[in-house]
Amino acid sequence: MKDSNLRSFVKGVSWRIIGTIDTFILSYFIIGSVKVATLTAFTEVATKIILYFLHERIWNVIPWGRQKNKPAHLRSLAKGISWRFFGSIDTILISFIYSGNPLGSIKLGASELLTKVALFYFHERVWALINWGRIFEKELIEVNISSKKNNQ
Repeated sequence: MKDSNLRSFVKGVSWRIIGTIDTFILSYFIIGSVKVATLTAFTEVATKIILYFLHERIWNVIPWGRQKNKPAHLRSLAKGISWRFFGSIDTILISFIYSGNPLGSIKLGASELLTKVALFYFHERVWALINWGRIFEKELIEVNISSKKNNQ
């Protein structure tokens, strides 16, 4: 089982909506500025959709934790942790650029370690229930056979 490019993109958009709301709330409470929270949250819309798409495509080639019809819970957790590493670096940098506050930016990134891993895990579990955009092994085999016939 693999995910189509479109599925990865739509997952990225749905996750970014959740992530943007979380970033805005945390940034406002930690940095204390609606302007900085808004700029940070909305800049992340662009940067994080691109980063998330790349993250999904990398995980798409890793077979570990894939079950027959959906990913295992440990795979979802591992994806959440690996995503958070890249996401936190992005958040810290963007927040620092807008706020000039290195300690506040680090606190924001650290806070997101807790909130975003939990939110990401639940996001992954919801998407595990959705088969749209999934390419199952039988379909992959059929595509490979037909492409080999076309190449002959």
